[in-house]
Amino acid sequence: MKSCYLVLVKRTPAFSDDVGAEHVRFLDAVRARGQLLLTGGFSDKSGGAYVLQDVPDLAAAQALVDTDPLLVRGSATASIHEWNTR
Repeated sequence: MKSCYLVLVKRTPAFSDDVGAEHVRFLDAVRARGQLLLTGGFSDKSGGAYVLQDVPDLAAAQALVDTDPLLVRGSATASIHEWNTR
């Protein structure tokens, strides 16, 4: 089994469309480091999810997610779940 971290992101009432490009750049940087396995938005536009890999532990995953511009700018909240995949 491989441990990954599922990050569920939900938009807040303060969501701003202009933070979207910053969020994509953030995800691109995480992908370039080999730490992003999968990402996508929910079809109802309420948020999305991404899966982190090769992150040492939950604390490191939380520290990384805390730098996501969506959270930094108050446009979203996130919950992180350790996910044992097969």
